[in-house]
Amino acid sequence: MTAENKKHSLYHIENLQKQYDTRTVLKIDSLSIHRGEIIAILGPSGSGKSTLLRLLNFLEQPTKGKIYFDGTLVEDMPRIETRREVTTVFQNPQLLNRSVKDNVEFGLKIRGKLTSRKQVIYALERVGLAGLEHSSASSLSGGELQRVALARALVLNTEALLLDEPTSNLDPYNTSLLESLITEHHQIHKSTIVLVTHNLFQARRLAQRCALLLDGQLVEVAPTNTFFDAARDIRVSAFVNGDMIY
Repeated sequence: MTAENKKHSLYHIENLQKQYDTRTVLKIDSLSIHRGEIIAILGPSGSGKSTLLRLLNFLEQPTKGKIYFDGTLVEDMPRIETRREVTTVFQNPQLLNRSVKDNVEFGLKIRGKLTSRKQVIYALERVGLAGLEHSSASSLSGGELQRVALARALVLNTEALLLDEPTSNLDPYNTSLLESLITEHHQIHKSTIVLVTHNLFQARRLAQRCALLLDGQLVEVAPTNTFFDAARDIRVSAFVNGDMIY
């Protein structure tokens, strides 16, 4: 890894492969995720997007290749300490069967970062759930659950925030609300955000750069305007125009 990559990248991937049995689901020669950027990972179902996110969250290890985080090879870093610098909002978040407040403060407690009740209340106010801190998570709607999951992630203020289709099951109101929160969080805290999404319009609204994965391989990474309007690879143009047949 070059000194330049170390300086500007929070993540850097080299010669990465991920296999399940004999099937290769991800093969990326090189990818740098810049410190403080929002990058959108696009591609059809089965292209390897969620697998990449699990590798970036250290939930899985690559079959081959290297992942650097903050300039250090991941396998050489203390696993628990490294994972605490990354948080993920999954498409179908798993919440504790407890109160909304308990869910939001859970990550803070295990990291030793919970300093006051105000942290949790403020996080819930930001996601439009003020007054529901004592409600059971099991009583919430799908949109409310997703907002609790986002509040739980945002309050941690980690180096990296990984978002796996965070609005795929939400109505336009909740989608707009979550996008505004993501943008606000990025502007204030300068977190590195990796957004996996099928929503081309969302990628264009939120991301500084976009990447296309097809069949587990990285086709192109480019600034968002270039990606949508002047892509080098014809497969990217076909994808963004809805012309690609999978």
